[in-house]
Amino acid sequence: MAAGRDTGAMSWHFYRARWRGADYLASPEPHSLELWVRLRSPVPVDGFDEVEPGCHIRTVPAAECAALHFVTTVCHWRGERFHVHGEQDGRLLLEYLGGSARAARELSMERIERGVYRLWVPRTEVTDLREHAVPLNVHETTLSMKLLPSDVDVTETHN
Repeated sequence: MAAGRDTGAMSWHFYRARWRGADYLASPEPHSLELWVRLRSPVPVDGFDEVEPGCHIRTVPAAECAALHFVTTVCHWRGERFHVHGEQDGRLLLEYLGGSARAARELSMERIERGVYRLWVPRTEVTDLREHAVPLNVHETTLSMKLLPSDVDVTETHN
């Protein structure tokens, strides 16, 4: 199952957990003593409860997950790297990932707040649209999820 893209609606930022050999859309849930993860599946899975048609849920301790990732969608536009935040009428809402306010202004980006620049652009102008998954270390300390540097390429390309 390809977590993140199996619901029919495009999700640009989400969590993905690997549990018992399968990947699921996930939502971290801090509890008083440890972190738990709510797993979601569009199809019935043993031990999951159907909460509405096409939505099956199971909550497990994060320590039982082989992996937990925060997944964003990134792309390139006019030679710069961006996060994708939305899609509407064939256009993508991009957020500039570069560190130059001058470059953002030169790209006619709208300043949302200090250091945050966004712009709607035609999807056809965007290249290298793909997932970028950042592993979260839930095994060292489940109360404070620490980001790990990634030694492995965990990105996937979208068509």
